[in-house]
Amino acid sequence: MTSAGQELPVGDPVLEVRDLRMSYGPKEVLGGIGFTARPGEVIALLGPNGAGKTTTIEILEGFRRRSAGHVRVLGVDPEHGDERWRARLGVVLQSWRDHGKWRVRELLEHIGLHYAAFGTERTPRPWPVDDLLEAVGLTAAGKTRVNRLSGGQRRRLDVAIGIVGRPELLFLDEPTVGFDPAARREFHDLIHELTDLADTTVLLTTHDLDEAEKLADRILILSGGQIIASGSADELSRRVAGETEIRWTRDGQRFVHSTADATAYVHDLFRQHGAAIGDLEVRRSSLEDTYMKLVQDSERDR
Repeated sequence: MTSAGQELPVGDPVLEVRDLRMSYGPKEVLGGIGFTARPGEVIALLGPNGAGKTTTIEILEGFRRRSAGHVRVLGVDPEHGDERWRARLGVVLQSWRDHGKWRVRELLEHIGLHYAAFGTERTPRPWPVDDLLEAVGLTAAGKTRVNRLSGGQRRRLDVAIGIVGRPELLFLDEPTVGFDPAARREFHDLIHELTDLADTTVLLTTHDLDEAEKLADRILILSGGQIIASGSADELSRRVAGETEIRWTRDGQRFVHSTADATAYVHDLFRQHGAAIGDLEVRRSSLEDTYMKLVQDSERDR
């Protein structure tokens, strides 16, 4: 077994979960879920409220003891993770940490000192504060007291605190709540940088399906304590829909047709009607369509 302070061999799973179960009294919240994650992979955990997302994250972070199952995070059972092991994790929670009277730069420098003792050749620590402030869009707020930040700025600070130690594994719980579109795009670029350049593994929970589609290599849909689907956004859409909706106009009339082979159908359409075809639209199922159908089917089955 890998000790808490030992780096994970390259290529080994960062997350390894098998038959994870969690019950509160007679109520089973997780009914035997399993998945793995590799270095540099972004996994989005989606599901309705009460599906078990938060419980799963808390178990992986070592904040909650599971009822049963095999769990390894960076090679360590999170129930036994020590301080050195925790220093290899980054956590961005939904709630803002109250560091009210600190100035932003001073707070990040102070937290960075904690990580400095745990630096490795793979992940030198901590992140330079100027670079970090720029990455999360807080350069201009570096001398501002935390209790004077806006809600959006506080959320950016949460993200900065989560990544200041250059984590090998980053937990993101609704990370861009309160971000404007420009800040959200910059944050997405930052996540791509972390995964591409530093091989950071990310486990993301979000209700923003567009965000999940942009960031995630793999999406897990959780419902009723079970993983009901796993795959890329494209794979999930093909699995659920199977058909593409084609819309067009001809001679002032509007037409709609669903087909499993959109390319062949459109080719045949133009062969028959040529320039008479107008306003052609080919619509494949979105991640939102897929998610809603899978969750509704799961709830109906239960």
